[in-house]
Amino acid sequence: MTNTNDRRRRPGWVYDEGAEPDARYSLANERTFLAWIRTALAVLAAGVALDALDLSLSPRLQQGLADTLVLVSAVCAATAWLRWAQVERAMRRRRPLPSLGPSAAVVALALVVVGLVLLVAVP
Repeated sequence: MTNTNDRRRRPGWVYDEGAEPDARYSLANERTFLAWIRTALAVLAAGVALDALDLSLSPRLQQGLADTLVLVSAVCAATAWLRWAQVERAMRRRRPLPSLGPSAAVVALALVVVGLVLLVAVP
């Protein structure tokens, strides 16, 4: 069943099939999306701060850690959007929700590694 609004909702591959789910579930899905985006922004800010600070690290190590945080931020943002779309589509199709996949574990592991390196390397 398609949406009866005059304007089509985007992305079409999410909204153009299935039935409209309970609004509470869609809004919860959006809140989860926004939580991932907030995390991505915080990690991005940490990467920028790490690049801007004058730490007693080798410039190469400091740049590598900052770049890692920026990359983790991009993974968080991409995961947020893909996860939102997958969950919304599953709800519209009345199917089980998809698993989170490895992205959250990759993000967590990268943050742990960066944190440990900073703990060990900064006097």
